[in-house]
Amino acid sequence: MTHDRPLAGVFRNISGGAYPPVIETFERGKTIFFPGDPAERVYVLIKGAVKLSRVYEAGDEITVALLRENSVFGVLSLITGHKSDRFYHAVAFTPVELISVPIEQVEKALREDPELSVVMLRGLSSRILQTEMMIETLAHRDMGSRLVSFLLILCRDFGMPSKDGITIDLKLSHQAIAEAIGSTRVTVTRLLGDLRQDQMISIHKKKITVHNPVALSQQFT
Repeated sequence: MTHDRPLAGVFRNISGGAYPPVIETFERGKTIFFPGDPAERVYVLIKGAVKLSRVYEAGDEITVALLRENSVFGVLSLITGHKSDRFYHAVAFTPVELISVPIEQVEKALREDPELSVVMLRGLSSRILQTEMMIETLAHRDMGSRLVSFLLILCRDFGMPSKDGITIDLKLSHQAIAEAIGSTRVTVTRLLGDLRQDQMISIHKKKITVHNPVALSQQFT
């Protein structure tokens, strides 16, 4: 059954070996594609995290999703059925490794293997769910609530149980967090300091541990 095959495995086999998929790497902060770029390839994230954001005319950039390993992205023109340009700005939030496949090959594979559509849809629906959570996060006017909401998303998607709670398995700079939630580095540093003082979180080598996610979420409900 395809349903349980990880996307990476599916994509590695997509071309039947005729055109092996390309493995691409990006350093933290590097752009994978800009809005308006031609949509020529589909990506599967095999290592790290990718930030997808929308750029608005005023120059504001709003994070719509933080993708984890085994996510598929860059597939909008597959769905619309015509050659469209990129809608999002995709940036390596951490160092990343991607499988990239030409869009024509993915279209061909989808026609030949109906189960692949199910795998892709599953990947996309988790992306949409995450985007909805990010929108809820950014709807908080209060930056403290916004930060807590974002930390809880990170716990859900990048959390590893540890003896002290849930450790977010990403090295996060205060600047990166600020960019993701539309805040400033100074504000994020102050708010994280408050959470540390209240013993809600601890930070070790840029990795944040949330001691009790339920208690943290109750702070702002």
